[in-house]
Amino acid sequence: MGRVLGVPVYVAPSWFLVAALITWFFGNQLDRVLPGLGGGRYLVSLFFAVAFYASVLVHELAHTVAAIRFDLPVRRIQLQFFGGVSEIEKESQTPGREFVLAGAGPLLSLVLSGVFYIGVLAVESDTVPGVLLAGLMVSNLIVAVFNLLPGLPLDGGRMLRAVVWRLSGSAMTGTVAAAWTGRVLAIVVLIGFPLATHLGSVGERQSFAGLESLTDALLAAILAAIIWTGAGNSLRMARLRERLPRLNARSLTRRAVPVTGETPLSEALRRANDAGARALVVVDTEGSPVSVVRESGIAGIPQHRRPWVAVSTLAQDLTDGMRVPADLGGEGLLEHLRATPASEYLVVEETGEIYGVLSTGDVERAFIEAMARHSPSAGGRSTG
Repeated sequence: MGRVLGVPVYVAPSWFLVAALITWFFGNQLDRVLPGLGGGRYLVSLFFAVAFYASVLVHELAHTVAAIRFDLPVRRIQLQFFGGVSEIEKESQTPGREFVLAGAGPLLSLVLSGVFYIGVLAVESDTVPGVLLAGLMVSNLIVAVFNLLPGLPLDGGRMLRAVVWRLSGSAMTGTVAAAWTGRVLAIVVLIGFPLATHLGSVGERQSFAGLESLTDALLAAILAAIIWTGAGNSLRMARLRERLPRLNARSLTRRAVPVTGETPLSEALRRANDAGARALVVVDTEGSPVSVVRESGIAGIPQHRRPWVAVSTLAQDLTDGMRVPADLGGEGLLEHLRATPASEYLVVEETGEIYGVLSTGDVERAFIEAMARHSPSAGGRSTG
């Protein structure tokens, strides 16, 4: 939809479904409060739906501003079925920053609720502006309170994670505590929300089989599923990040032999086999690396043609991003590869000496193996 502070803002298709539901439900309520509107009440309701999600966007922008302030890159903001998500690419380095980053959104929602409350006091309550301002006041208050619930993936869960992290000294301990609190919260929402709404209307003698009760149960099930899944995602990603430091360029690098560009492929492969190497680096007359021979290119040359094919025709010229420090690992390694997509990279020591060749396929396999070791825990990260 555009960019704010350089961050792209997306609207998921599910938003249009929610906007339609809000328009319908709020329009029905308007018919009771302002019966004179007639069919125009749905136009007012649509305006409310858009204004509400504009408030959600402001909530997410609070997270984004805090992330940028802490030098944490934000990939995008997405408005979707239940609110929004600010996709922050890195974890906070300290529990204090994590607490501020998580609390910025609910705090701004509370501020918006207060601003709309002042607006309510300034207009007549039985008018369109009065009803819209009251609805936005209540909805922003609900967004703030709901997000402050102490369980991942909600903002309150991240604040709880920061507190436990600060007290225990372990980010992983904080994540485990907040994730399991989130799962307990999901069960409470699943059971407690329909029960509370039913007991709240017990004087009207509604049964659990009524349409409103079934709607409440469905809403509770969706909310509980989102919280449960998000808590599991957070736990899985935290455990994966614990293993990422073991994912380093040096341990995954293939030994390589240097060859000149005019060397026949068959001769270059013979030298590699004799040296126990699995990769080829093309060097100039002074021995400086200029390109890396692509493994896929070698596989595409039949055996009988290899004596007549020079390795330079199968090589990819090196750019600055294709030189990877041998000691790079963890998230830093993954970010480096993502910034400069290629099939092979030259791995070098601090002195500039060639260490070997890193294959993207080897990194992907190691990453998948790390994820598979934690498959029972489910995983991901979001804010909002």
